[in-house]
Amino acid sequence: MKYDISALGNALVDTQYKVSHDFLQSVGLEADSMTLATSEEQAPIINKLIEMGSESVSDCGGSATNSLVAAANYGSKCHHVCRVADDQDGKNYLDSLRSAGVEHIGISSENTDMPTGKCLILVTPDAKRTMSSMLGVSAYLGASDIDYQVVENSKIFYIEGYMVTSDDNFNAVVSVLEHLKEKDTIKALSLSDAGIVHGFREKFELIESYGIDMIFCNDDEAVAFSNKENLSEAVEFYKSKPYMTIITKGSEGSVVIENGVEHLAEAEKITPVDTNGAGDMFAGSFMHAYLQNIDIAACAKFGNYASSKIVETFGPRLDSDGYAQVLNKLRKG
Repeated sequence: MKYDISALGNALVDTQYKVSHDFLQSVGLEADSMTLATSEEQAPIINKLIEMGSESVSDCGGSATNSLVAAANYGSKCHHVCRVADDQDGKNYLDSLRSAGVEHIGISSENTDMPTGKCLILVTPDAKRTMSSMLGVSAYLGASDIDYQVVENSKIFYIEGYMVTSDDNFNAVVSVLEHLKEKDTIKALSLSDAGIVHGFREKFELIESYGIDMIFCNDDEAVAFSNKENLSEAVEFYKSKPYMTIITKGSEGSVVIENGVEHLAEAEKITPVDTNGAGDMFAGSFMHAYLQNIDIAACAKFGNYASSKIVETFGPRLDSDGYAQVLNKLRKG
């Protein structure tokens, strides 16, 4: 296989701010959720944040991007199917991917009137994140953007759950899954957001029907997709499934369900600063470890450790030294 992990996801320039719960209420955003927005809807929020002088960090983002950047920093060979515009944000985005060692498709020659997507990530004192996402040209990523040779020559194909919110994105996902029938590529899916799962259940169920091999989710997303009342019932639901389910539970660690068996991994003891990007870091770290033929429980333990380092940091990424420190933990076992 030429690539370890290829992924399909939104290319969004993330700008992350520290805010209060009162601020979220003042701009009409529900705490700890993701809301799709237009540029016009984001503008007054951005203006208010600038006026307040809120602390911020900015980088190329998107859920799948964060996972790939982590895996690439550990040494996995990664490719990202995404779409950016021919604007400064798009050029910066691709430069950031290149510097992280993630290969990618180029700048879109279609929908030239659309900007590169942007995501406002608002972090409250309880370390929870609330997102306002403007997909921009990313919403039009479709089947014509896919390099099927790359996908079928990848050990894992990773699908960002937010792809269900755009018809073009979703059709691209289905196109790849059709192509991967009878192929050896591992098909992995992130559920991404409980509200998205509730709103686009039929699309998620169609993706599941193509023989997904791995599902990554947090406890709320696990309950939402199972359509059960609580996590205990959801776990029993996933025990009956043919695929591996990896559920992150914040301060309670994670659980991997495979062939009806639960593998538990305790959380690291930390003081949380910012939970944004924790699930992305976990998924990228787990997949990298899994491809090293490490046992499931150890993969989950490594994912917990890696995500704890993100939670201790303001922003969804580590610097190169931070990723090296995390990788050293995997090597030591």
